[in-house]
Amino acid sequence: MRIPAHAVCTAIRDDIVSGAFEPGARLTEEVLARRYGVSRVPVREALRTLESEGFVTTRRHAGACVAEPTEQEAADLLELRMLLEPLAAARAARRRTDAHLKVLRGLVRLGQERARRGQGEDLRSLGGWFHETLAQSSGSPGLISLLTQMRHKIAWMYVVDAPVRPVESWAEHGAIVDAVARGDAERARALTVVHADRAAGAHRLRLRAAVRTSQPAVNMSGGRH
Repeated sequence: MRIPAHAVCTAIRDDIVSGAFEPGARLTEEVLARRYGVSRVPVREALRTLESEGFVTTRRHAGACVAEPTEQEAADLLELRMLLEPLAAARAARRRTDAHLKVLRGLVRLGQERARRGQGEDLRSLGGWFHETLAQSSGSPGLISLLTQMRHKIAWMYVVDAPVRPVESWAEHGAIVDAVARGDAERARALTVVHADRAAGAHRLRLRAAVRTSQPAVNMSGGRH
């Protein structure tokens, strides 16, 4: 059975985000094909996709390598997310389905319960599911794709500290869902702006091995798009 390129792409991306492949590491088709038990064709397709996403770059004489983001690129990523998440919340207020709303409310209940009990180990994954569902509720495929890609890249570039006041953080989630449920797009947007700004302060750059302070080398092959 032929394994689709998108599955290989997900596997390579996960390994980059987790640090299994360090920034600057070479990504040869032959080695990757053996690692994932596939032919070189889906690996080649996956590397092209990852290059378009910014996880991979192509260098003359070296071929495909893990990208080496700069501090400025990392900062720009957070700023972009702070613009797009409020937009997604506003669109969710206009386009969400009852199914989306049910999931969002369920996640808020769980998050608030875990926060009150001090069960911080569950809150990170619940928060991720919340923001993913909120993006899905926007009904905008392009916006969903961008936010998904940014979540992967932020996880790659940043360590995220647990909220100092998790009960307050989940109260903010609840207020956003209330605004979405009422169809109040402007309030959903405004609340998400405040929440995203507060959350940005919990992000710390990973070790300099993952994010460089200098500008990246010129891509002689024109591989980054």
